[in-house]
This record gives sequence, structure tokens and C-alpha cells, in this order.
Amino acid sequence: MNHRLFTPQISRSPLRWPEGRGLAISFVLNIEEGAEHHLSAGDAGNEGVHEVVNALHGVPDFCMETHFEYGARAGYPRIARRFIDAGLPLTLNVCGRALGMTPWVARDALAHHWELCGHGWRWESPAHFSAPEERADIARTCAAIRAHWGRAPAGWHCKSSASVHTRTLLQELGFAYDSNDYGGEVPRLQATPAGAPYVVLPYAFDTNDMRFYQQGGFVHAEDFARYTAAAVDCLLEEARHAPRLLTIGLHTRILGRPARIGALDQILAHIGRRQQETAAIWVATREAIAMHWRELHRHSSQATGN
Repeated sequence: MNHRLFTPQISRSPLRWPEGRGLAISFVLNIEEGAEHHLSAGDAGNEGVHEVVNALHGVPDFCMETHFEYGARAGYPRIARRFIDAGLPLTLNVCGRALGMTPWVARDALAHHWELCGHGWRWESPAHFSAPEERADIARTCAAIRAHWGRAPAGWHCKSSASVHTRTLLQELGFAYDSNDYGGEVPRLQATPAGAPYVVLPYAFDTNDMRFYQQGGFVHAEDFARYTAAAVDCLLEEARHAPRLLTIGLHTRILGRPARIGALDQILAHIGRRQQETAAIWVATREAIAMHWRELHRHSSQATGN
């Protein structure tokens, strides 16, 4: 086991987001529908978590498959329309196999200047992959994104845990950032083995609609909205003195349900009100956040002569 020194995240810093803003907010919509494991697609087994927790073995699970299908058919347009109407940037974590079944996602990203971030070929953790297996998975996913979006993704985010190889592979392959970190609300800058800057953007599982599943804490739309609004307010206060990043994670098959979508309306309204009051919020794609963080440190190093 590696022993690391856990230093507190910065509480005082002159670093700012664009226009002197203190809080960056990243909305991430996960596109996983079609990438879940199911026998009908030739996989070895079926996914066991959807609106219920139930793993069906040995035969196709059409209940589970259509629950995922709901996200692509009904949930996605319901969520996407909110961001289109608000003119807000959005990062889409896309699984390669899912993108092949929902190509309109890439068309929307192109039309509305959204970002596609790699999320694996299938909806699975690479934690047990060998390095060659994971490299091939990343390459296959990037090829699908490039075919539909016109370029490779700048970022990557694994389901669950990354492997011991993941970050090294991403750096070797020229990625600018990954989100395989849950250790705070401040990005970190690393140098790749070749000396290039590489950004680690923390992600969050608490301000995330997945807590509607598995008795995770959210039942009503207001639960998610109130929790996320409290996070915005806390980080805005801290961001008066040092930069902060808040990630709000969404899933088409979860938040896209009629009784849950109101949470997104309330969250967007709260962010809009707080931005009018403070002018301290920057809503941006994860790629834009990573690029700005890299530039902040480049200018900081030049100013100090480091």
C-alpha cells in the first residue's frame, strides 16, 4: 500500500477562475445506456442494478435492458432540453458502445459546444484489466468518439475505480486530464513522464443523482436539489478565499424520470440566483476547467521564475 501525506486543500490562494470567479461548476451527464452488460449483447452476464437491484443469471433480462433503454429514449432528451434552453455547457461521459447506439448525443454536442469525455467501451471498471487490455479499451472508445464527434476526447473518467495502469496510460496517450479522483474540491496539476502538464479533476458521488438508487439518500426531486444547493452555498463561501470545483453528476436513466427532473430545474434556478448575487460562479465543461487550471499554473510559474 502506498503511504501518502494528506495535506489540506488550499484555503487561501490568489488563483481564480475566469473573470475572477471563485467557484467552477461542472455538470456531467453520463451516457451509459447500451454499454451495460447484458446477455443479449453477447456479454457474459447481465447488469444487476437499475430501478431495482436484481441480477438475472443465464437468460436475457429484458426488464433491466428496457430500464436502460428508457434513459436513451426518454431521459436524455428531457435532460438535454434543459441545458439547451439555458445555454449551459455540459460534459458528457460517454461509453463507446453506448455512443454507437445513440449517435445523436454527439450531434447535440457539436451543435451546442458540449464536451465528450471517455468513459470506457462498456460500463465497467477497468480495475482488473491488464495494461494491454486497458490500452485497447481506451483506444476503442476514443475511435468511437472520434468517428461521431470529429476528435478524440481530452479527458477520461472510469466507472468506479481506475486500475493501477490507468493514469500512466492516459498520460502516454496524450490526454489532458482525468476525473478518477474523489479527494477534494480543488484540481491538481501533475507532470507526465515526458514533462507535459496533466490535470486531475476531482469528481463527486454525493452531488450525484445515483443516490436515488440503492437507498442512497434521495427519494424526492427536492432531496437532490436541496443537497446540491447546500454544496453550492458552502463552496461559494470558501471560494471567496480560494478556488473550488463542484461536480454535479447526472444519468439519463435516473434523473430523466418525470418525478426527478424537477431537481435539475431547481438546481439550475439556485445557481442562477447565486450567480446574480455574487457573480462568482463559472459553469464550464471539464475540458475548459482543466485547460484553465493548467494555464493558471503556467502563468504562476512564469511570475515566480519557477
